[in-house]
Order: sequence, then structure tokens, then C-alpha cells
Amino acid sequence: MTQFQLPYGKSHLTFSLPDTLNVERLAPAPIPPVADATRAVSDALDHPRGDFRFEDFARAKSVAIAINDKTRPVPLGLLLPPLLQKLARVGISDAAITLMIGVGTHAPMPREEFGAVVPAEILSRYRVVSHNCDDASLNIFLGATKRGTRVLCNREYARADLRIALGDIEPHQFMGFSGGVKSAAVGVTARETIAQNHALMMEPNAYQGRYDDNPARQDCEEIGKIIGVQCALNSVIDEHKQIVGVFAGDPGAVMRVGAPLALDVYRVNVAAPFDLMIVSAGGHPKDINVYQAQKAVGHTIPVMKRSGTIIWIASCPEGAGSEVYEEYVAQFSSHEAVLEHFKRAPFQLGKHKAWQIARDATQVRLLMITELPPDLARKLLLPRVESLDAALAIALRDLPRDARVGIMPVGNVTVPVLTNDR
Repeated sequence: MTQFQLPYGKSHLTFSLPDTLNVERLAPAPIPPVADATRAVSDALDHPRGDFRFEDFARAKSVAIAINDKTRPVPLGLLLPPLLQKLARVGISDAAITLMIGVGTHAPMPREEFGAVVPAEILSRYRVVSHNCDDASLNIFLGATKRGTRVLCNREYARADLRIALGDIEPHQFMGFSGGVKSAAVGVTARETIAQNHALMMEPNAYQGRYDDNPARQDCEEIGKIIGVQCALNSVIDEHKQIVGVFAGDPGAVMRVGAPLALDVYRVNVAAPFDLMIVSAGGHPKDINVYQAQKAVGHTIPVMKRSGTIIWIASCPEGAGSEVYEEYVAQFSSHEAVLEHFKRAPFQLGKHKAWQIARDATQVRLLMITELPPDLARKLLLPRVESLDAALAIALRDLPRDARVGIMPVGNVTVPVLTNDR
């Protein structure tokens, strides 16, 4: 027997598989992290990409920095101090700077939780606020994209002299990649804007790892241009949340160099589909709730045999992660019913999560290892299994003799690609 370990919440789950199985580990490439993360961030800020220069904003009276909320593993403790020092060096006062937590359609973060994302010394020195996509008084209409997305952005962010977006560049299941303008274009806009953009996930090219021809991503880029995001500071991190690359400057230029590196880290070539995949969302915060952890299953499906089995490992201590999703799926007794209803109804954020899970769960047998209470798991139509050993017993019992078994430790960002036709 060979022992394996996968992330689960803030810990790990350990399990063993027979040596007779054909097991393949689909893990990010072991690209070395930067030797000195603080210096790497400072160097990126001193040599920005594209035509952006911090010195051009030396007289800025207001700076708005969009940062991610607690559901994203962005190393803000490494990114923010050099950025704030850079702003100070060009003559921008602390009082001119606002850190805006870009929650997107997630619930606004209460002030007592700000310390979960912003280092204490920064929280005590700078103004920090949380966006609220449903507070109409916060947002201002700026125009519409060519795909018809109405851009309503946080007024304070949109009117700042300097608008910066912080985040990670990593594969995203329908946006292609996170990073660039996304922390602002999705993070600090209105629900209407986010919903219209995310409805493009139904288009064929709205797929992980696609950028130039991805309608959802390109609409996001246009939202960012309408808002006027001048600068992005983005890291690419490995599975251990260590920085392997960091880039600053014009958001488009940052994406052009950062997205290929993210693919180098997270793309895994696969020779043939799998009969069984044991996939972890990646641990905290990627499995903080079902809404976030679902991405692991979505990334796995392209390399699965139809009727194969996925054992999905996701702690989900904060439950469903969306009241809209939870209330919507509670109406149905099967994933097939979700799919049938969704294709006839107008697109709505939250409901789309039920559709994504149903889309995948109707193609494979799904077994979930989670901390979700049994009643909530049933309500969400999720096949909760009491233990990983119990799930393995079910899956291994039905495997064919020549079965292919995959293990994916950070499924939320891994991009497995079939190199041969099925």
C-alpha cells in the first residue's frame, strides 16, 4: 500500500491505495519560489510592465486599492507592504489611501474580520472598507461593454486618482484566469454587472486557461478599462502558497506575462481519461464553502471517463457559501431537475452554482468528503460520505482491472489537459 495526503480545511487527510493500481498524481509543477519574496515584489514595483509609472501619480490625492476577500489565498502580507512603501516614496500620504475589500457577490466582510486578510500593522495605519455589491448608494454607472454588460462600480474606487488591483493570477474555471483587473472588475462592482459578465460562462470558450478568446475574461477586461484600472500587482503562487513570480504595472501587460507562468505551474498533461479521481479543492480557503470548492470538480471533469467516480474532498466549514444557491437547489430532488429548470430560466448568480454542480454530477459518480452537516448536504443534493476510507471502499470495489486513478491535491487551480483523443 502507498500512502497519500491531501489538503482538507486547515489540515490534511491521509489515505492509502493498493500498489497494484495505476495511480497518477496531477500536481502543480515544482517551479522554485522566488528566493526573497519581499525583494521580488519591490523589484516588480520598481520596474512596472507596460506604460504605467508610479511617479506619474505623485500628486494623487486619492488611491483606491482593490484587494481580495478571505476566500482567496492572496499573500497580502507580502504584496501590500512594498506597495504602500512605493506609494509613500512617490509622495502619496497614508491618508490618501483606501484598501477596498473586493467581495464581489459574497457578503460584505464585517470589520472584525478584516484582520483575516489585512496585516494588523496595515489595518491600524490605513483606511480599510468592504465593498457591498447590493448597496446601490455605493455604485456609479460608468457605461457598458460591447457585450452589453452595464458597468456599475463602487463610486469611491471609480473616482480615485489612482486605481490599483491586487490579486493572484491562477487558472479559473470559466474566466480563464484570475488576476489583472478582475479584483476590481468583479470585486468592487454591482451584482448586476457581475451577473451579466458571469452569464458569459455559458459560452463555449469560457474555459479554464483560455484568455484571448474567452468571452467572460475579455468582457472582464473591458469592464476594467471602463472603470479605468491603471495598475495591477499580481503574484503567481504554487500549491504551498509561495510566490513563484510577481508582476506590476499596466493590467494587460501584467496578464500577458503572468498568465503563461500560471499555466506553467498549474497545467498538467494527461495521456488518457481516469476511472477514479481523488481531488481536493486545495484546503483553506479554497474549500471554505461549497461555492468555492466546486471549482475542483469542474476542473476534473474534462479528464474523467463518463460514469467514472470523483471523490471530492472539501471541508466547507462555512456551508453553501450562497443563500441564493442554497435556496434554489433546495427546490429540486435531482441534478437532472436542476439542469432542466436552469436552461429555461434567466441566468442568475448563485443559481449558476447549482447548474455547475449538476452539470458535472450527471456525468460521473460523485462522492463528497466534507464537514457539511448531513441535512445540508442532502438539501444541496451532495452525496456526502462519512469518511474517505468509506468513499474509497465504494470506488475501489467497482474499478475495472486496468483502471486509471488520479490524485489531484489542488483541484481548484489545476488544469489537466488530455493530450490524446478519448
